[in-house]
Amino acid sequence: MIIGVISDTHMPRSAKRLPSAVIKAFGGVDLILHLGDWVTIDVYEQLAALAPVEGIAGNNDPGEIIDRFGHRKILTLDTYRIGLVHGHTPFAGRTTEEKAQLSFKEDRLDAILFGHSHQPLLKQSGGVLLFNPGSAADKRRETRYSVGILELRESGIEARHIFYDSKE
Repeated sequence: MIIGVISDTHMPRSAKRLPSAVIKAFGGVDLILHLGDWVTIDVYEQLAALAPVEGIAGNNDPGEIIDRFGHRKILTLDTYRIGLVHGHTPFAGRTTEEKAQLSFKEDRLDAILFGHSHQPLLKQSGGVLLFNPGSAADKRRETRYSVGILELRESGIEARHIFYDSKE
């Protein structure tokens, strides 16, 4: 299974539509996961034109998105348990990565996917893949925009970032 991973689109403030690099990167994926800060449900519609979409809400999302997706969830995809969280709550004084991990401290997972920081991250911690795709259209202090691809294989989960220079 191939999964597109996206977060922090902040549309329409940061971009009016999905960047062409995202459309290209997600062409042919089996599923798209959005990790919050969609800001408008229109982002869902644009992504759903590419593949089925699942996700969670972030701190900038309206009630419509919160009600539809919630703030935290665990998906079982193939044989893998994957936690989704934006990473903005509830642990004060912690980094986004730490908040994401603490959100699932009672759960046995293969991967934790999160956003919020707009900073791409790919690492293993205690046998769990930690993955932040960065931001698709609001790079802030990063040099490039980014999304991610997860490949679920019998041998494990492979993750990678796709970096690009234009949000057009």
